[in-house]
Amino acid sequence: ADFSTATVLISFGAVLGKTSPVQLLIMTILEITIFSINEHLVAEVLEASDVGASMIIHAFGAYFGLAVARTLYRPGLKNGHENEGSVYHSDLFAMIGTVFLWMFWPSFNSAIAEPGQMQFNAVINTYFSLAACVLSAYAVSSLVQEKGKLDMVHIQNATLAGGVAVGTCADMNIEPFGAMLIGFVAGIISTLGFKFLTPILASKLCIQDTCGVHNLHGMPGILGGIAGIIACALGAKANYSAGNQALALAASLGIALVGGALTGFIMKLPCWGQPPDQN
Repeated sequence: ADFSTATVLISFGAVLGKTSPVQLLIMTILEITIFSINEHLVAEVLEASDVGASMIIHAFGAYFGLAVARTLYRPGLKNGHENEGSVYHSDLFAMIGTVFLWMFWPSFNSAIAEPGQMQFNAVINTYFSLAACVLSAYAVSSLVQEKGKLDMVHIQNATLAGGVAVGTCADMNIEPFGAMLIGFVAGIISTLGFKFLTPILASKLCIQDTCGVHNLHGMPGILGGIAGIIACALGAKANYSAGNQALALAASLGIALVGGALTGFIMKLPCWGQPPDQN
């Protein structure tokens, strides 16, 4: 139940501000159903390892939401909206949330790990990944911003990407170097995504990603899936197949995109009362 709720909240980030409460309710009901099917496929049928749910929650939730956002594309908001940006007090509260998420992310990644060494691995690997992610996110944010100033959007979001990316192989024997490498790369791609990729998605692909879930959950989730494939291929966790890990990642992305598109078409029906562009 907790995992399915987190998935829906991630998807909400792609469509917030452009949907009515009734539309969000319809999206919740449909997505939880589709999520349950995908989770059963990944965990029970393919028997893939995804202890921190990089694939079944983060990647699935992000691309489900992006598919819905693409289906609900609103040409009237092509150039943005006056209320789309953040203000000082919202940045302050968001930063408080980021700090809490950063501190407690290891408990999320280790929640369903086997007690003992694997759970210990999940906690330590997540902390290492998060620490490396913070360093790379700050460095890249300063590098790409004018006059070297830090962007609060990058700091609030990209500093958490390491926790997302290390999820799949959190309980595996990947050593501190492996965990830090995953977090370091996650911080870079997340920050660059916020700076360069989000505007491209909006202008070229007509995907208006309100909260940037593609950069915090989508791309780091895929990175986590790839890291899990490599880790299993190198024998970091016994009795798990790299091929099944790859199938699990592909299934999560495919089901998310198809399910999100179908959900978007249902949400687009006039009877649900989509709010006007000016609101």
